[in-house]
Amino acid sequence: MHKISLKDWVVLLTIVPTALIAFGLAGYFSYNRSIELDEFLNLRAQSIIEPLAITSKAALVSNNRETLRSVVSAAHRSQSSLVKSIAIFTLDNQIFVTSAYHGDTNLMRLKAGEKLPTFTRSEHFDDFIIFRTPIIEEKMANEHEPISLGYIAIHIDKSRIKFKQQSQYIIAFTMAFLAVLLSSIFALKLIKNVAKPINSMVHAIDRIREGKLESRVSGQLVGELNFLKNGINAMAQSLGNYQNEMQGSIDQATIDLRESLEQYEIQNVELSIAKKKAQDANKIKSEFLANMSHELRTPLNGVIGFTRQVLKTPLSDSQRDYLQTIDRSANNLLTIINDILDFSKLDAGKMSIESIPFSLRESLEESLTLLAPSAHKKELELSIKMANSIPDSLLGDAMRIKQIMSNLVSNAIKFTQQGSIVIDVTFNVINAKRAAIKITVTDTGIGMNSEQQKTIFKAFAQADQSITRLYGGTGLGLVICQRLAFEMKGDIGFNSREKNGSIFWFNFECGVNTLSIAGELDHLRLANKSILYYDPHPHSRKATYDILLNWQMQVTEVKSKNELNDILQHANVNFDYALIGHDRTATALSDLKKIIEQVKPQIANVHLAINSNSPSLQDALIASGALSCLSKPITANKLYSALLAEPESLSELNKQILPIKVLAVDDNEANLKLINALLLEQVSEVVLADNGMKALELCQSENFALIFMDIQMPIMDGISTLKAIRNNSYNEQTPIIAVTAHALSGEKEKMQKQGFNAYMTKPIDETMLSHIIYEYCDVNYYINSAQLNTTSKQAKPIITPLANMTKIIDWPLALKRTGGKEILAKEMLTGLIESLSDNKQHISNALRKEDHKELKRLIHKLNGSCCYTGVPSLSIICQELETQLKKETSLDNLEPEFLEFFEQIERVLAQAPKVLAELDEQVT
Repeated sequence: MHKISLKDWVVLLTIVPTALIAFGLAGYFSYNRSIELDEFLNLRAQSIIEPLAITSKAALVSNNRETLRSVVSAAHRSQSSLVKSIAIFTLDNQIFVTSAYHGDTNLMRLKAGEKLPTFTRSEHFDDFIIFRTPIIEEKMANEHEPISLGYIAIHIDKSRIKFKQQSQYIIAFTMAFLAVLLSSIFALKLIKNVAKPINSMVHAIDRIREGKLESRVSGQLVGELNFLKNGINAMAQSLGNYQNEMQGSIDQATIDLRESLEQYEIQNVELSIAKKKAQDANKIKSEFLANMSHELRTPLNGVIGFTRQVLKTPLSDSQRDYLQTIDRSANNLLTIINDILDFSKLDAGKMSIESIPFSLRESLEESLTLLAPSAHKKELELSIKMANSIPDSLLGDAMRIKQIMSNLVSNAIKFTQQGSIVIDVTFNVINAKRAAIKITVTDTGIGMNSEQQKTIFKAFAQADQSITRLYGGTGLGLVICQRLAFEMKGDIGFNSREKNGSIFWFNFECGVNTLSIAGELDHLRLANKSILYYDPHPHSRKATYDILLNWQMQVTEVKSKNELNDILQHANVNFDYALIGHDRTATALSDLKKIIEQVKPQIANVHLAINSNSPSLQDALIASGALSCLSKPITANKLYSALLAEPESLSELNKQILPIKVLAVDDNEANLKLINALLLEQVSEVVLADNGMKALELCQSENFALIFMDIQMPIMDGISTLKAIRNNSYNEQTPIIAVTAHALSGEKEKMQKQGFNAYMTKPIDETMLSHIIYEYCDVNYYINSAQLNTTSKQAKPIITPLANMTKIIDWPLALKRTGGKEILAKEMLTGLIESLSDNKQHISNALRKEDHKELKRLIHKLNGSCCYTGVPSLSIICQELETQLKKETSLDNLEPEFLEFFEQIERVLAQAPKVLAELDEQVT
């Protein structure tokens, strides 16, 4: 690459800019002057022609040529330097008068067919301009427009103007050329006086650089060049001196480098600290968002709860519609808050995955039961198919699995207008204790294009903005599902084509529970029974067919109505059951009635399955002869219950009672009674204590295999008792399980840090209780005992007239809480009712005295009693009050909750005599 020399730089920085500026200014001002002269010419011509048009009007009206000729001649003479000719034309484009008859009047005349001008117009030629303006008679009183009498034309000469313009250009560019010439002279002088001495200095510096330190710059120079010469010579002199000091300078540079490295190390440490602070700040932000989302749910739950309470009262149609709108909107907002809470927890790393026993089939069926009405509204076919080999008793987080499942199915329903949504569940065995489950959701909806698929797993994003407006949503659902799947050691994915539906799947790992879940179906009752099964949908038909085959039933599968008619026409048709699947269509009722009429004479037990949850439709079909009408999807539990025409039959394993002693500690008498009954079903001996001090005394005198400890108790609370037992008793190594009626967020981790081995919340779940005993006691003995006795027995259904009792006192719930033990449930309910009046009085006194501590103790005790006695409304308000009291919420802010609390007590007391009387009648 060619280097630009100093001489070249002088030329570039002096002559070239001067030339550009000079010629630019010359061109600019010359052009402006030319424009100004043209504008002057136009204005001058208009100032001549327009007055002449006004002056000529009267003479033209009177047809006075002599007067007009004298006027235009005078105007021509006065402007002879500019005007070459003036002519006046009549309306028929004939010349009326001209100032110069030797001129070319045809140039001034309008061309044939050209309209008479209504204002002054100009026509430009190279050397002249023709201006024309109309001669107008102003409008009369009875006229709407002015009258044109003719027009006047002026021939303007441009030669003088063009000469001035050319002169201007010549003068301007001549001056620019002289400026460039002068600049060139100065530049050459500068090159001579500066560039040559500098070149000599460059050569001297090159010699010094080569090591010839004796080299010097010579010659007589002036000004700064002389200073530069002296500086170079002094530099050469100094280099010789500096060479001797080089080693010392190197040593000093080494010291400085070491100090710099130490400084860099300090800066790196400071940067690491700053980075950690930034990460901590980000974590605090995420935790704040998670906590705030959690706090928002409390008032929103109050809105939803009280809205539903008001909906139970007599209302007008408009009021009910308004309240239902509030309820739907609040639930939508709650869903959004829950999504944000889950997203924040995942982002902050606070999301923990549980590992508790659960039934996979029951969990998935619960999710689909809640989502089915949405699918039925769109007349979509919803079905689920699970391999019979999939283990049902698993260890994992059922709530998170249902959350992912519900999100995928609800999205499929949302984006599918017609067709079907099918769910397939498969699994792979990892080892004897672990299994990988895969759930696939396939729909026939709108699908997605390639661009939409790229953003599907981005937070706060939808596949398309128009979809966001049409279908709504936060765009967090799939992001949360993906993170939850990762947390469960799984993954999530999809396959989609625009307008051809989508396939979403997710998989996860979970443990295989060696204990079977109580409540498995006794399918042997249906073994060898024959059934005629018809369903037009292949997936639904295959799923139900597998269930029936697994029950060892003799299934005749029918794929079409024609095939069904052929079978029914045979005289030897003999089936125990008939199961007919059908779509909800405009003619569904009449079609199914015809099928029932056709099937009923030959098969007595006719059952229907339709994609509708309409009670009126189901009642109409049952009235037509069907024994039952199931709402799709068909699940094993629903089908089993329908075929046997009784509540779901359950079979449970006869368990060997473990020969161990267990201590249960609780200050609530009802809770002690219940946990004693539940434990005695699984262990040989249970010792009870109603406070921490008594529990400590028992632990100091005897040894226990397990201790179940309530947290909040009088005299000595559960945590203090735990520490005392660990420090001084025979049970220092005994597993101690924390049991409480209410748990705030993070309390489980708090209890574990205090030293508790495990954590249980009330109401106590029997499956969870069995799992804890299984985990902390003699496992091998427990398993061996279970294998010795595998005889199943059919659990008798509990049929009671109280099954439809109001939810003020829910007797079926009370039976469920006590494991189906009617006597125990009645005793606990009676005990609660007898204590309610006293509890109400004590709580009123504490509220009046604003005794926050005493209120917390009384509400906690009553909450524990409500967990097992079937009073759901009272239990809910007790839990809410205990939560707020633990958060130190002021009593003034809790006034609405306490009003609701006392109202629920009054309702329970009012309903109690009737319930107890019916219970006494049932016993007798």
